[in-house]
Amino acid sequence: MKALCYDGTQAVYTEEREMPKPGDTESLVRILVSGVCNTDKEILKGYRPDFRGVMGHEFIGIVEQSKDPFWIGKRVAGEINAGCGTCLYCRTGREKHCETRRTLGMSGGKDGCFAEYMTIENHLLHEVPEKLPTEVAVFTEPLAAALEILSQVHIKPESKTALIGDGRLAFMIAQVLALTGTDLTVIGKHEEKLELFKEYGKTTTATEETFDNVVDATGSASGIGLAMKIVRRQGVIILKSTYSGLANVDMTSLVVNEITVVGSRCGPFEPALKLLASGRVKLPDVKLYDLKDYREAFSSPEFKAGFFIGKE
Repeated sequence: MKALCYDGTQAVYTEEREMPKPGDTESLVRILVSGVCNTDKEILKGYRPDFRGVMGHEFIGIVEQSKDPFWIGKRVAGEINAGCGTCLYCRTGREKHCETRRTLGMSGGKDGCFAEYMTIENHLLHEVPEKLPTEVAVFTEPLAAALEILSQVHIKPESKTALIGDGRLAFMIAQVLALTGTDLTVIGKHEEKLELFKEYGKTTTATEETFDNVVDATGSASGIGLAMKIVRRQGVIILKSTYSGLANVDMTSLVVNEITVVGSRCGPFEPALKLLASGRVKLPDVKLYDLKDYREAFSSPEFKAGFFIGKE
């Protein structure tokens, strides 16, 4: 089958990848559309140096094989973290933090969705509402990550919140934060990108204000530095950025000013699917490429790039 793999140093396109075989608790999914995430690009920079295999973790597909007959023929999205089921984290409902978790297209030797087919644990699947177009449903995983902020932090309607970043994830986070009624300011580097955010809050390329809550969605090490400059004492910093490399952080400042720092990763799929189906979150069209054109997809200037792999 066709697939885009990471070999430890670069992405490699092949048409000779062996078809995966589902285990007893897995389904075989034929991929329709998969989305390119900034994390995929960071893998190429060394973010996951031990990973080898098919890349990608955002997808919509059709289940073709499963020992659970409920799933056969269903159009699905899927969560990305598969736990062992027996460790402390799995036993207490925190599978995404399993001590030996396998993360789709990133770790644990678990092949991802930049291929014609993939396997995934049945309990990680979510049925896509019939009226939700596939090209919109592919935003489910990143929108769920945006919603995780509200699962972790109480954003009060009367609070002031800053969102640092003007990329794809930041745009989804802005819409999620706007639903809370918070006084939102989006801080970015690109005036043309910030135009998209004006419906949801104030926009700026620089600020002297301070904020109760600051969300870093820059995807770079510079984000935490700015967050620490503009967060109020006893405020909250929410980190959404994953990247290759380390950040230089003044830990004393965090202690003295009693700043809460919250790491925020994957989130709830069902609310994300409901929001997308309702139209309450609106996103630009995804630009789809053939797998063999992965270099163009990874460097695409479009709001969202992805791969069109199969027909429904």
